[in-house]
Amino acid sequence: MIGGFLASVRNLPPIKRKGLRSAGRRVSAFFLKFFIKKDLRNRPFEFQLRHRLEMLGPTYIKLGQIMAIREDILPRHVTNELKQLLDHLPEVPFEIIREIIEASLGDTLDNIFLYVDPNSIGSASIGQIHRATTLNGLPIVIKVIKPGIRVTILSDLKLLQILAGFLDWIIPRYQPRVIIDEFCRYTEKEIDLTYEADHAELFAANFANVSNIVFPKIYRHLSTRDVLCMEYFQGVKPNDPEIFQLSVADQRRVIDLGMFAIIKMLFEDGFFHADLHAGNLIILPGPKIGFIDLGMVGRFDDKVKRTILYYFYALVNGDIERSAKHLLAMAHIGKGGDPAGFKRSVSDLLRRYLLQASRGNFSLAQLILASLNLSSKYRIFFPVEMTLMVKALVTFEGVGQFLTPNLDVPRLSQKHIRGIYSKHFSLENLYHQFSKGLPELMDLLVQLPRIASDSTRSLDEMLNTDSSQENPLAGLKGSLIAGACIVGAVIAIVQGGHPSLYVSLIIIAILFFIFGK
Repeated sequence: MIGGFLASVRNLPPIKRKGLRSAGRRVSAFFLKFFIKKDLRNRPFEFQLRHRLEMLGPTYIKLGQIMAIREDILPRHVTNELKQLLDHLPEVPFEIIREIIEASLGDTLDNIFLYVDPNSIGSASIGQIHRATTLNGLPIVIKVIKPGIRVTILSDLKLLQILAGFLDWIIPRYQPRVIIDEFCRYTEKEIDLTYEADHAELFAANFANVSNIVFPKIYRHLSTRDVLCMEYFQGVKPNDPEIFQLSVADQRRVIDLGMFAIIKMLFEDGFFHADLHAGNLIILPGPKIGFIDLGMVGRFDDKVKRTILYYFYALVNGDIERSAKHLLAMAHIGKGGDPAGFKRSVSDLLRRYLLQASRGNFSLAQLILASLNLSSKYRIFFPVEMTLMVKALVTFEGVGQFLTPNLDVPRLSQKHIRGIYSKHFSLENLYHQFSKGLPELMDLLVQLPRIASDSTRSLDEMLNTDSSQENPLAGLKGSLIAGACIVGAVIAIVQGGHPSLYVSLIIIAILFFIFGK
């Protein structure tokens, strides 16, 4: 806080640093600077923030990484600086890693594996990875939670949750409680490797019918919450120059597969890789695409998944009004929010981007991110999954443009999103949606006679009341409203199970027919 205060005083306009102007702030800054390390006190606030997060350890480095993707809330100069947080930390000595594996799996390393490479192939803030070979000769990787990390992180998370309330009072505009709560939710799962094992198997099940998109096989008998053993993918990273050894047709196939995978995860499954970057993609012979490092995932519930499908479909087809409408439907409107102003600004932004697209300069991910960036100005807030979605799209665009500089992302997206859109409204899917809402529908149909009887009784009583009643149709109006409320409530319930819209309309028609008689 002191660092931020000093930075704000240092950035005062020249006119406010003359004479007695802003004297209180300038005098306070003079004395407070002695509480700040010399090598930090004159640096920009964002540099101080990143450096202090690194000093505080793994929990705060992870927090900084979450903050770095919240470009819809935090200023761009802050998020750009936080993106520089260390991805690779010093390795833990192999002897300590050996002890963790043996204690976790209950046997000596020599009895469990044919070989384990003592040199790490990756060391992050929470885990460390080594290559190994199983007793039957299969190449695998072993991911191990670093010693003491779990205890440190859990205690840090409790402190952060206490701090969140204080920060929410100091800087409510930047939604610190929202960011910290999101961070705690994701980090608690990252320090338990059974979650990553579950994620890998869920992804594999979702893509069971897609042979060219693969996820590492999990060896459950060699895995615990501290140790994860999984299949090793031998291939090249998509940003590796070696990828150009593929034929042009295979390069195009890789791009097409990548777009399909991301769109399917986001808009069909509602379950997607939330830490996607070039290092977590492997191009395998075939070509195939392998996804790794699956500890952090994003989820969309059914309602959000439908809305985001409609939003993306409208976006890639240039439907400005519907794009803005569906985007706003996914937002939380804060105190003093201006949804109408946000919708107008987003519509104007979409028009500018579509104009650029006609000139061959278009980034779908940057368009969505720019739309989210407008939200804080209008006190409109989106769930973290929205920015994680953008991160996945940015990764794809980066890989695609590395291989094909003039890649037309909207056109490529259209092909895959239309397939999912058509599948969503297929007769089979509509029947499935209707079946899920059938129990609630049957309950309503069973209660229709009682509803009709009660409404008729109310109507008779109203008509037989004193003729001096000021509005003889008031009772009828109340009955109609009551019936409509009941129908609306039931429809709201079954919407969670995707009921057919036509059934809902039929129910309304039946009720109004009864009321009419």
